[in-house]
Amino acid sequence: MAFAIVRAGGRQEKVEVGTIVTVDRLKASESDTVTFVPVLHVDGDTILSGDQLSKVVVEGEVLNDLRGPKIVIQNYKNKTGYKRRMGFRADLTRVKITSITTK
Repeated sequence: MAFAIVRAGGRQEKVEVGTIVTVDRLKASESDTVTFVPVLHVDGDTILSGDQLSKVVVEGEVLNDLRGPKIVIQNYKNKTGYKRRMGFRADLTRVKITSITTK
């Protein structure tokens, strides 16, 4: 079975054909095709890395956009009366990997 490690949204994800990956928001609408930059490609006994990766293409189909879970951030300093509360929700995109091909 072939798989690849790709760069996606500042992180690296291990993907195979059919894998659904959640990455940082991409500028693409639903059912668009996006291409990921491979870092490593493994196909059986063959391992490609470095300059050999120019032959590897990893494509995926955008399924939908969503928002991540709310993260609550609290700052507090003892004996000064300082406290602050903030929240954050990441904008995410769900992508299904459709093909990993080697030229």
